[in-house]
Amino acid sequence: MNELLQTKQHATIITPVKKQRGQQLLDAAADLLSTAVSRVRQPIESLFGWMIEKTQIQYAQRVRSEKGLLVHVWGKFAAILFLLAYILTLD
Repeated sequence: MNELLQTKQHATIITPVKKQRGQQLLDAAADLLSTAVSRVRQPIESLFGWMIEKTQIQYAQRVRSEKGLLVHVWGKFAAILFLLAYILTLD
């Protein structure tokens, strides 16, 4: 999968380094990489969590077609944009 992304999209997936079973500590370079990746990932995951909480986008029981799914998803994104615009005008 990573090779496909690299060749087709010119993208590289960078993930935190995980300790192996029984390993007590990570080396300094792996620890620094994991910290950097986590700092970038955390705000993105928070944004998606907030979007899911506000729009309940994952509940699409009535969607019966690809077109219906696209309407559902883009409608939820539009709702998020309006909500963000409203929140930003309050400040």
